[in-house]
Amino acid sequence: MEIICLDLEGVLLPEIWIKFSEATGIGELRLTTRDIPVYDDLMKGRLKILKSRGLGIKQIQEVIAKMEPLEGARAFLDSLREQFQVLILSDTFYEFATPLIRKLGSPTLFCHTLQIAEDGIITNYCLRQSDSKRQAVQAIKALNFPVIAAGDSYNDTTMLAEADAGILFKAPPNVIAEFPRFPHTETYPELMGQIQKTALALRKSR
Repeated sequence: MEIICLDLEGVLLPEIWIKFSEATGIGELRLTTRDIPVYDDLMKGRLKILKSRGLGIKQIQEVIAKMEPLEGARAFLDSLREQFQVLILSDTFYEFATPLIRKLGSPTLFCHTLQIAEDGIITNYCLRQSDSKRQAVQAIKALNFPVIAAGDSYNDTTMLAEADAGILFKAPPNVIAEFPRFPHTETYPELMGQIQKTALALRKSR
């Protein structure tokens, strides 16, 4: 049985920070891992902006409460889970993602946590480990499970490379250009077809 590892934002959910940027009018918060490859640089910049504007977890969660999964994401995920074991690997935070994960049928999610002061200001973020998506795939492979991974951003590419097969989904042109080794899909039917084809090839090779 293959394990399918999926990124969350951009694959199943809208980008939370982009939605928050739109709600607040703060353009700098639109930047994501599609734009800035080094996640630590991205998060430090975000927290600095939040602190300077007096914004905290309450304001972000108010925006998240109005969000929905991407169109077709729940049906795709339900179908995928009928055929494979599925694990969501994300660089988001449980404090953000928990209500949205429920809207996806509560699949298993591995992500990070935030440090939040009593006044609601986010003071820091706690990564479970560096390059955690790749590390998770490596650990699953060590259990002798074949892994197929799909994602859309720079911070997914080490996960895709570590997996037995990696697939880009709705990736921006800069990521597609820099990582031509990964097949690129644009719709959920295309992604499902690529996963099924790849799983069949992996089974034949074993």
